[in-house]
Amino acid sequence: MKRTIKLAVVAALALGATSAFATNGSSLIGIGAKARGMGGTQIGVGHGAESGIANPALITTIKGNNEVSFGGTVFMPSIEVQASTTAIGDPAASEQESDSDFSVIPTVSLASKVNDNFYWGIGMWGTGGLGVDYRDVTQSTFSMVTALQTMQFGVPLAYTSNGFSVGVTPIVQYSALDIQYTQPAAIIAFLGADDGKIGSGVAQDIAVGVNFGLAYETDGLTLGAVYKSEIKFDTKDVMNAALDGFLVGPSTGGTTINEMATPAEYGIGVSYTTAGHTLALDYKNINWEDAEGYKEFGWEDQDVIAVGYEYATDGWAVRAGYQYAESAVQDNVGKNLAIDQAHAANMSGMGMPAGIYSLTNTFNLLGFPGTQESHITLGGTYAFNETLSIDLAAVYGLENKETFTGFTGQDITSTHSEQSYSVQLNYAF
Repeated sequence: MKRTIKLAVVAALALGATSAFATNGSSLIGIGAKARGMGGTQIGVGHGAESGIANPALITTIKGNNEVSFGGTVFMPSIEVQASTTAIGDPAASEQESDSDFSVIPTVSLASKVNDNFYWGIGMWGTGGLGVDYRDVTQSTFSMVTALQTMQFGVPLAYTSNGFSVGVTPIVQYSALDIQYTQPAAIIAFLGADDGKIGSGVAQDIAVGVNFGLAYETDGLTLGAVYKSEIKFDTKDVMNAALDGFLVGPSTGGTTINEMATPAEYGIGVSYTTAGHTLALDYKNINWEDAEGYKEFGWEDQDVIAVGYEYATDGWAVRAGYQYAESAVQDNVGKNLAIDQAHAANMSGMGMPAGIYSLTNTFNLLGFPGTQESHITLGGTYAFNETLSIDLAAVYGLENKETFTGFTGQDITSTHSEQSYSVQLNYAF
């Protein structure tokens, strides 16, 4: 068992050098190939060791006395941004496509049965990320590179008796944030800047949180509930330097953002299994409106609905699902956010004509377009024998287009779609 743990940790670290990705805002729709194949349902349906991060009370559903699952997801977003006139650069070059279109997201989960009542586990999971890469655009356009990544390490613990289970997973989270951009040539000339290059390096931090889970199982019916605490992390000077490039940062007495937060979540789920068929339904709320960093940019809470189906035999299983959540990124015009008020005041102070100036809309749609809403999923399992099996999953994020007023008063349109493919090996003994 110790050797298996070491190999799993090495695999996760090897895959951990990922680029940015996104689904529900900056959070994945589900973690692990089984959950991703079933529309991200994972609160009221057990996925064995994989459940350690989603609902620790359900690690009691492992096969055998020990279960190890490790693998990864290849994530391929497609993000394009376009300005109505010169809000991002020359009209001929105002349409840009992000080169941040390939990521590898690791998952490693282990769970063990100590006795009939107590289970424990360990895991490392890529849990969230978001970003774009427009570094290859010309100097006359808005060349921006952003990357937010989070990886969580946890030790799920669960106690079960008479169908009731309670679980907790203490979390240690690694976070990294990078924002770099070169302002458009017209803005550089207007401000009298040297080269318009903005960026202060990558901010990295380690922070802690906790996930709580409950479950009740009887006669094929499973009910589940979860709560995940907010996890705040230090962004050092990265966010402030990015704002300072528009004269609204701390060096001008403007907005200061010293930390961000992985938002708190709560949710409930239910599933029912009969004759090999399982139908699952999850609801969860992601609390972006109170999360540091996101709330300053006007992100709104998401109500997430996921539906999943599985047909399983002793040797194989097939899965399908659907998940929907309205975009957390909404139009900020009229919200009177502090960043937008400061930016408008600066624009007015520099003699720019009166009008609507939303810097937060520009950063959201250009740098952090967490606008995906609908996901269709497929998956399956093949068991080589009683101990070894493989899970596969495919997730397709349907195209979503958002158009908001940007920092110069012109419209910016972001178009976002994605696809991802997961592979996971499971060893039960």
